[in-house]
Amino acid sequence: MATGGMALSKEFFEFLKAIGESKSKQEEDRIVLREIQRLKSKLEPVPANATHPLSSKKKAKEFLVRILYVEMLGHDASFGYIKAVELAASASLYHKRTGYLVCGACLPPAHEFRFMLVNQMQRDLNSSNVLECSGGVLACTSIITADMVPAVASEVKKLLHHESATIRKKSIVCYHRFHQLDDQTVTAEHLHEALRKSICDKEPSVMGASLSVIEVMLRNAMRVNADQTPFKELVPSLVSILKQIGEHRLPSDYEYHRVPAPWMQLKLIRILGLLGQADHRTSQGMYEVLSHTLKQADSGINAGYAIIYECCFTIVKIYPNPGLLDAAAEAISRFMTSRSNNVKYLGVTALAQMVEQHPKYAAQHQLAVLDCLEDSDETLQRKTLDLLYRMTNPVNVEFIAAKLIEFITDTNTTDLFLKQVLTTRVCTIAEKYAPNNAWYISTITHLCQVAGDWVDQRVAQNLMSLLAEGTGESEDADLLLRRSAIDIYVDLLSRNDVATLPSILIETMAWCLGEYAYLSETTTVTNVMEQLCILVRNYKTLNHNGQSTSQRRTRNAIVSAILKLVAQAGTCPPRAAATIDEYTRSTDAELAMQCLEFQAMLTQAPHMLPHVFPVDASAEDLDVDVNLSFLDAYVHEALSSGRAQPYDKPEEDDDDDDDYYGSGAGGGSGTTSAFNLTPYEKPTKPTLSGTMMLSSMGSGMPGGTQGMSLPPGASGASAGSTLPIPSGPDGGGAMSMGGLNTRNVANVWGKGGLNTAAATPTAAAPVSGSSVDAHQQKWNQFASSGRTAPSASVSSLSYGASIAQAPTSAPLPAEKTSAQLEKERMAAALFGGIVPGSTPPAPPSSTVPSFVPKRTPRAPVTAPAPPPVPPPAAAAPAPEIDLLDMSAWDAASPAPAPSNFDVVTSAPTESVAAPSPLVETVSDDDGASKPALAPAELDPFAGAGLLDSVEDQPLSGLTTASTKFEYNGTSMTPLKITTAQFGQQWGSCPGTSNGTVQSSSITGLDSFMSKVQSSVGAHLVEAIAATQEGICAGSIGASHVCLIHAKLTSGIGTMRIDFTVKSTDPGMASSLAMHLQTMLR
Repeated sequence: MATGGMALSKEFFEFLKAIGESKSKQEEDRIVLREIQRLKSKLEPVPANATHPLSSKKKAKEFLVRILYVEMLGHDASFGYIKAVELAASASLYHKRTGYLVCGACLPPAHEFRFMLVNQMQRDLNSSNVLECSGGVLACTSIITADMVPAVASEVKKLLHHESATIRKKSIVCYHRFHQLDDQTVTAEHLHEALRKSICDKEPSVMGASLSVIEVMLRNAMRVNADQTPFKELVPSLVSILKQIGEHRLPSDYEYHRVPAPWMQLKLIRILGLLGQADHRTSQGMYEVLSHTLKQADSGINAGYAIIYECCFTIVKIYPNPGLLDAAAEAISRFMTSRSNNVKYLGVTALAQMVEQHPKYAAQHQLAVLDCLEDSDETLQRKTLDLLYRMTNPVNVEFIAAKLIEFITDTNTTDLFLKQVLTTRVCTIAEKYAPNNAWYISTITHLCQVAGDWVDQRVAQNLMSLLAEGTGESEDADLLLRRSAIDIYVDLLSRNDVATLPSILIETMAWCLGEYAYLSETTTVTNVMEQLCILVRNYKTLNHNGQSTSQRRTRNAIVSAILKLVAQAGTCPPRAAATIDEYTRSTDAELAMQCLEFQAMLTQAPHMLPHVFPVDASAEDLDVDVNLSFLDAYVHEALSSGRAQPYDKPEEDDDDDDDYYGSGAGGGSGTTSAFNLTPYEKPTKPTLSGTMMLSSMGSGMPGGTQGMSLPPGASGASAGSTLPIPSGPDGGGAMSMGGLNTRNVANVWGKGGLNTAAATPTAAAPVSGSSVDAHQQKWNQFASSGRTAPSASVSSLSYGASIAQAPTSAPLPAEKTSAQLEKERMAAALFGGIVPGSTPPAPPSSTVPSFVPKRTPRAPVTAPAPPPVPPPAAAAPAPEIDLLDMSAWDAASPAPAPSNFDVVTSAPTESVAAPSPLVETVSDDDGASKPALAPAELDPFAGAGLLDSVEDQPLSGLTTASTKFEYNGTSMTPLKITTAQFGQQWGSCPGTSNGTVQSSSITGLDSFMSKVQSSVGAHLVEAIAATQEGICAGSIGASHVCLIHAKLTSGIGTMRIDFTVKSTDPGMASSLAMHLQTMLR
């Protein structure tokens, strides 16, 4: 039988040969299934006079090995588990080991056969035969479960003192396994005691086994609680053992290429590194032995290099010592200059660990790092890129980010996971170390262009938030920053392959152009609008009208930008009109609704477009009327006229079946069915034509229907009919039609690079409608004058902190080639801020434009007060005015004043003098200066006489406001109680309201407590500085108690405040919570 010299049966040999020659997974499965059938046939009963196939131990052993192969190939062989249990009870050690092996590898943890092995393992643990005892310990490690630990733990504990070193070594590992399974039976104290004895065992192998257990337990303990590290008292013993190993005190059997016990040295050095972290006293005891080991391990072989690497890693982790750090840096230098890439890899890895804590040691390896970066070994390149990421600072961030992006764009690199990691790292260092905001925008845009699929959506949100909220320096700086960003995106938009750019870049570009395209000095808003229409058409064609979520989001962003630009430009070109009309029939319900609403506004209320799409108002807050008070007058009129009934909330009724079905066809009661089976009436065509709608609408608008092209398909309007749209910016609230959200995003960049506090959102101040018109007239004057702000460099807006440099005394080489000079120039850029003598580049100067358009907060929409109910016997009421009848405006309002600005041509219709620069002034007296009112002829409400009874005076009740919290007209008074009384009353207050605020005005616990005391009027009960918690108490009147508990958490530039308000009055608790939300923000 040709079995290749192995003691295998012919069947087993052919099975292994067939598996090795199989060409597919399906063929392999067929071979394994045939093998399973043959194995099952061997378990079938045989006649009395026949020999069983598994009668001999040798055949039974091969049977189990074949079962093990079947299991390894992914098939079920549970039919043969019973034979493994039987063979584990064999008297032969050879077959017993096979049975234990198959049981440990194949039996599931909850299998009942495991319990059948407990008695056999107990007998083996108590055996006087060392081999049987050793097999029993190994079986316990792999077979015992948590339920079986109490049955064998005592036997294994006895074996810790066995006379055989092999048994002791295996017992300490098994005892640790029992602790992992059941820490109640084998407690940590019992295991620590056993380890302290094993570490001092006279046999080095037992000591080495205990080192492995100590290292694992140390890492687990530090992962749970880094402040409580066990085994601190073993540091002197560990240092002594390491010293003895270095002095060749162990037998020569433990040497590897003349290096004494290298694996034990590695374990000891790693354990010392874990024990010496942030502990000066403990670290002092290991300085000498680490220095001795570092010098002695330099033998020129791989085992010595491994010991040197672990020494360098430990020296960096423990409490720093200058002498040891210098020795480690010298060892790393020898690694970096080696001709072996494996040794270079060790050097780059060790240097990456060192520069995080001690960046100055990277200075001497400039050229070596560049050589590794340009090496053909891809593994070495990746590790060098990790080193670059760790050594980034504000001076060398531009060079390192360029290198990382260059590696991402390398077509030879096929590791997508690596590219994703590098993309995340570029975003991180760009946000942390950007020298200025213009560079940050340019870098993130370029990154999105080459690796958009891996850029997180939050990065794009931060970029848009930076443009919307500004840097906090000045309006001039914000204007220059936005103009530089728009120039980048206009260039991208003009590319022929713009539709193939990543979706995240297209969405960001569309939002920025929709908000700030008017700032471009190279093109016009109309041209941008045309290019966006071409982009959305090409994007639809390229993606085959894709309906995925990301494709719909990108298409909606482009269309939203077109709608914004139509509102800003004051004209709707034919291409934009056709695009809007096309998407009114889109299968995307959100996009279709958006376009239909815009068409309706365009044809029926074009004067509302600047209010719905305000210019540069994406960061403004909206005042939301949650009570819908603007409908109060309508509801009151409907109730008083009897056209509506008061809402009556239905009572809870569980008899739904009776209500719906009643008795129905079954007879009985006369309850009718809830289903209405009457057919729908045939729909009738509307009688109102498009011409009537346009004439009715046009009679109320100045200028008739001239000035704007209507989109095809709009009601009653052809493609050539036009309507006027007031153009120009409106500093209103931020109401966006499907655009990307830039609210509630941290203001990343400020004057010094990374801001320490987020910008506080400015509340929109209420202004009259006439002030909005006046602001719009200013914008028209600015646009018609043809003046543009001069361009300026933005690179000097916000540099990072400068780093003091010391002059270098190293002499320059006498002669250098051009390649050497280029490499040194790259090294200077890479190690900027690290190498002594390097100087960060000086920021270039910039000019500031003479005029910057200011944003005006949007006036909140307020509802008029409901009219009083007329008495029943009153005289004939005044004729009602239908607010929806726009024809009344034409008769009531005089002719409009002539305008010098044509919304179609965006140019002056007659020669006018250039207006003088507008200057905003701020007065201390709120009533001293008021915004100039627009001409009365422009106000249709005034022309109709709707506002005759409204006086332009402040309400008397709102002239003064209390700074303290009030509830039902009563201010809160301090409630002076103790902490114990506070705790007693906390549980008795039924009203509870919670809240969380991200505050930039609160800097700490003291600031919060003083703010609550001054703005709420509560008594400061106690401030707990250790946990950053504070409690306050107040009262409204004599019966209502209010308690406040807050916890502060520091963040990047903001303070998170989680507070709970409890009160005897639930309404007061919610009111105070809302007051705190507003006051703390």
